[in-house]
Amino acid sequence: MVTFHDLVSRIASRFGRVEPRRAATAYVRGLLSDLERKNCWSLAEHAGLTGPQAMQRLLRTARWDADAVRDDLRLYVVEQLGEGGVLIVDETGFIKKGGGSAGVQRQYTGTAGRIENSQVGVFLAYATPRGRALLDRRLYLPEHSWLADPGRCRAAGVPEQATFATKPALAAEMIVDALDAGLEARWVSGDEVYGQDPRLRALLERCRLGYVLAIAGNRRVSLDGADRSAADIAAAVADRHWHRYRAGQGVKGPRWYAWAWARIDEAEPEGYRWLLIRRNLTTGELAFYRCGAPTPMPMMALVKIAGIRWAVEESFQAAKGQVGLDHYQVRGWTAWHRHITLAMLALAFLAAITAAQRPCDEEHIALTMPEIRRLLAVLILTRHRTARQVLHWSQWRRRHQATARRCHYQRRSQP
Repeated sequence: MVTFHDLVSRIASRFGRVEPRRAATAYVRGLLSDLERKNCWSLAEHAGLTGPQAMQRLLRTARWDADAVRDDLRLYVVEQLGEGGVLIVDETGFIKKGGGSAGVQRQYTGTAGRIENSQVGVFLAYATPRGRALLDRRLYLPEHSWLADPGRCRAAGVPEQATFATKPALAAEMIVDALDAGLEARWVSGDEVYGQDPRLRALLERCRLGYVLAIAGNRRVSLDGADRSAADIAAAVADRHWHRYRAGQGVKGPRWYAWAWARIDEAEPEGYRWLLIRRNLTTGELAFYRCGAPTPMPMMALVKIAGIRWAVEESFQAAKGQVGLDHYQVRGWTAWHRHITLAMLALAFLAAITAAQRPCDEEHIALTMPEIRRLLAVLILTRHRTARQVLHWSQWRRRHQATARRCHYQRRSQP
């Protein structure tokens, strides 16, 4: 049986004092609640505290190891969703104002679909037939605007030993950490950012992991001893070599595509590698995947892994929409990792409940994460507050906002 008590009991030993342990429990409860915004102010009010200081200390200065909680989270996810899942790497953006937040700069983010002032986090997701959840996270630190400025890094609490790592390198770190922790997985999937990196592919091959990584059409591969672009290879595929397969279940039903493949890099001494091509049956739009495995695989196995990659996008959507992954108002390196870890823990709890439910009758769909969180908020997590508590928080917010406004006016009035 999946219970909230079991979830928080798993991480209790990671807190040396009772105060941060209680604050972390209240923090996760608040993330699972029906609050519109889930920052330290609103979470403290939901917990019945008189101010946000306890929540702010939890993220900034309290003594506890977010990586150790991440380790507990990883074990919890595998226990609830089952072993042998697919690891998926991807990044997501967090739109920010100002330049003080760790890793923030003007950069492209798929969250906005354009260049924005934002932070970028690289994540490792885990998907099985029972569900999906986020396992690990890394904050991407730009080299020139951050690591070349030690003073800026110190102000944001970035560790002195931090070095520049590309997004594929951060993904590789998380995959290795998961494998070293005993996680059993056979496949890795990711988008073009990761498919174009030969060092990540080499790492996966050394670990004897299969991979299905998206690449752009202009990427070149070795076919029959000649280097050709993926798009040119697709243009030469005869009609009889396209096969119609389903790439999983979408929101509007099965996702059917036409697929073709070809053996590539046959001169390599070990393993098997393919170029997998997907064609939209309606628009004709093409997508390309560079695939590899230690043993021969049927096309259908590669198609299945290509379809599972979207689980990480669904996890981002659920994490931001349901448990406030992007609702934080902290700037420091440590605080970012702590908030993100606790949000991932709340998401894992929803995933565990989703996986544990019994099959429904034909008149009802299965409980979704939003519906489960809504029921938790109404039936279990709701706290009934007195009029005095409501008025106290209204006065606290307005007093704090008045102080902030006065400071802004004073700063702008200076010559």
